[in-house]
Amino acid sequence: MNHQFTRRQFLRNGTLATAGFVLARTGVLGKGRSPNEKLNIGVVGTANRARGNIAGVEHENIVALCDIDDTFLAAAAERHPRAKTYNDFRRLLEQKDVDAVVISTADHTHAVATAAALKAGKHVYCEKPLTHTVFEARMVSRLAAKNRRLATQMGIQIHAGDNYRRVVELVQSGAIGPVRECHVWCSRDWSGGGRPADTPPTPRHIHWDLWLGPAPVRPYHPEYHPKNWRRWWDFGGGTLADMGCHFLDLVFWALHLRAPKTIEATGPPVNPETTPAWLIVKYEFAARANMPPLRLIWYHGENEVRPPLLQEGRVPKWENGVLFVGDSGMLLADYGRRCLLPEAQYADFQPPAPFIRNSIGHHNEWIKACKTGSPTSCNFDYGGALTETVLLGNVAYRTGHKLEWNAARLKVENSKLAMSYVQQKYRKGWTL
Repeated sequence: MNHQFTRRQFLRNGTLATAGFVLARTGVLGKGRSPNEKLNIGVVGTANRARGNIAGVEHENIVALCDIDDTFLAAAAERHPRAKTYNDFRRLLEQKDVDAVVISTADHTHAVATAAALKAGKHVYCEKPLTHTVFEARMVSRLAAKNRRLATQMGIQIHAGDNYRRVVELVQSGAIGPVRECHVWCSRDWSGGGRPADTPPTPRHIHWDLWLGPAPVRPYHPEYHPKNWRRWWDFGGGTLADMGCHFLDLVFWALHLRAPKTIEATGPPVNPETTPAWLIVKYEFAARANMPPLRLIWYHGENEVRPPLLQEGRVPKWENGVLFVGDSGMLLADYGRRCLLPEAQYADFQPPAPFIRNSIGHHNEWIKACKTGSPTSCNFDYGGALTETVLLGNVAYRTGHKLEWNAARLKVENSKLAMSYVQQKYRKGWTL
């Protein structure tokens, strides 16, 4: 495999810490610099989701901008005229005054850009999912663990919201008793047909080879860039990869999850090019400390692809939801709502006093960590484990097998085919 780290080398050199914050060391801005100074930030990816990430950090110094699309790059440069501009993120990382990098590219270039930034000694904020493959997630997490002075944050912004904190407090305080089952559903649909048959010329403002990065060579088509790339396996992972880190984050946080034991998935017939319109993924997790084993089920697609409890009318029919099923009751939540069920049972319920401190903001957590060494809530140790779990759902779907996952060995024990999706080849010239 064309990666700097092989799976065997990784296992020989040790594994990541199993839980908790990765704390940056003091002096993260360098000798003689004050935490009151503004951070010098380089931005890789400047349009669409990247606009939100730039807005989250632009109160610092934006000193470098990178995009493979000259039109997007020019628009960003108008807003940040003092920033140097690049088409290749590798050139941006050579800019000496860049302290930290925000990466908002398509999924298939997350890992190569993030790994290069960490190796260059830059703090990194990377959009979710952290990587395109399970192997990449583990390698990036390992690089972050080796460079503990560097602050990392995966972009699951809702993690910083008030509602998620109150849900976690309810679960962890025992409001619904031990939780043995969770259901998570999402209405979004990132799916498509086959590969486009026509091959229009590449526009002059798009550097197509750089957009492809480590992915296999294919002709340019506007179906891929700028917005629909999530539908193709070579570039994204469909709805599960897009939204799984947001919704499964709540379950991971509340129930101290790390890695599943088994994963199985059902969906429409597998298309070798594009992601499915609907999917059901069943994850099994072992007991953790005083928490029992957990069965976690993900659903996306049309309204009929939903948990039986929802279809039977036993819980409100929310468009998206996370349902914790406890021994004493149920808790339903989404980004901004939560309710205990059955409602009559909890009519006089008094929630616990808040014990999770409110966030200063997802981007601000990372900026503060870059300057002071304070912790971030979605560092690459946490984000890497969450990403691995999300992406294993797609691996199970594409193989058609119930997978037995050995997280310590980074291996599917019962499927050689699955390993070809856990770790994919890069085209020549690209490495982690």
